Amino acid sequence: MIDINVIRNNPDIVRENIKKKFQDTKLELVDEVIELDIKNRKLKMEADGLRQKRNENSDKIGLLYREGKQEDAEVLKEEVKEINDKLIDMEKEEVELSTKIKEIMYKIPNFIDDSVPLGKDDAENVEIEKFGEPVVPDYEIPYHADIINNLSGLDKDSSGRTSGSGFYYLMGNIARLHSAMLSYARDFMINNGFTYCIPPFMIRSDVVSGVMSFEEMNNMMYKIEGEDLFLIGTSEHSMIGKFKDQAINENELPLMLTSYSPCFRKEVGAHGIEERGIYRVHQFEKQEMVVICKMEDAMDWYNKMWKFTVDFFRSLDVPVRTLECCSGDLADLKVKSCDIEAWSPRQQKYFEVGSCSTLGDAQARRLNIKAKGEGGNYLVATLNNTVLASPRGLIALIENNYNEDGSINVPEVLRPYMGGLEIIKQ
Repeated sequence: MIDINVIRNNPDIVRENIKKKFQDTKLELVDEVIELDIKNRKLKMEADGLRQKRNENSDKIGLLYREGKQEDAEVLKEEVKEINDKLIDMEKEEVELSTKIKEIMYKIPNFIDDSVPLGKDDAENVEIEKFGEPVVPDYEIPYHADIINNLSGLDKDSSGRTSGSGFYYLMGNIARLHSAMLSYARDFMINNGFTYCIPPFMIRSDVVSGVMSFEEMNNMMYKIEGEDLFLIGTSEHSMIGKFKDQAINENELPLMLTSYSPCFRKEVGAHGIEERGIYRVHQFEKQEMVVICKMEDAMDWYNKMWKFTVDFFRSLDVPVRTLECCSGDLADLKVKSCDIEAWSPRQQKYFEVGSCSTLGDAQARRLNIKAKGEGGNYLVATLNNTVLASPRGLIALIENNYNEDGSINVPEVLRPYMGGLEIIKQ
């Protein structure tokens, strides 16, 4: 959510930003906010005037009683009562107008960084840099589900019976490899100075609306029936929500946190749930990183954070590239974002395994997260980035470490988590 003062004082830059994101249907929201805001401020001024008059009359009533002017005092008492009745209606209208303004403001996208390329959708995202040499072996690499099945590591039939499509059982050494990657991701971030955290896996609606747009919420979140709780789609939601309504001491910034969680997503509007594979699923596990810092430090942290993910996958012998998200592919709260994509030797192309984003003060404004400094309190910047989302990351590792005989090499950094196992085979 942007500062309403920007809409009051310079609505044209808000409209221009909306156009850059190819969301022209939202242009009318700016005019709606301006109209409602004028009405609301006028109402507040009238109400403040009535409160002042009420207070003045209340002071006079006591004086009139002391002077024995009971009849005059009763007239003023009646006038105070009428003011109170009027204020009740006005205060109710103030709440309604403020709520309406807030709802509309939540739909207006955050300002994107000047460096973001303009484009309508993800087809216009821009490759930034490649890391590692993408290799295509001279033997065929089967579909990932077939590789895992041949190693007795996947059971989709049973998960179909228990849970339906979009779920899976991982078994044996493949399940162990999956867990090893997550444990290594945890330690990788701890070794880079981040504090490890396991957050709540459910959050309330006021936190959900604070960290994402309504459209994202409807497409992603599972609602717990009869409760004001949602299953998280990423631990970023809980981690940012942790600081709701808090004033963080300035000398504690930046806060560098890495969190583990299962994640749950409806995947509405996505490309569909695979019946055979585990690339797009309803449930997965994730190691995330979250940074809360001063606004002026946000872009430096953004560049540090995506590099951590690149280094992580390179340590697993997985070639990756970074892809700059264009304006039309940015979620409404994001200032700038890039995807980290892993090389698929089977498909001979890259696919997404992580995403790094800086959101400016949008989440902090919604959730009232501030830093406390000598000059007073101010809004902070929030950033998030995927270290590892598995099983998607597991697919990348398997394909890039697959041998012609159907076995999988275990990268050296994972072997301590696998009891020294160097190769997974039938």
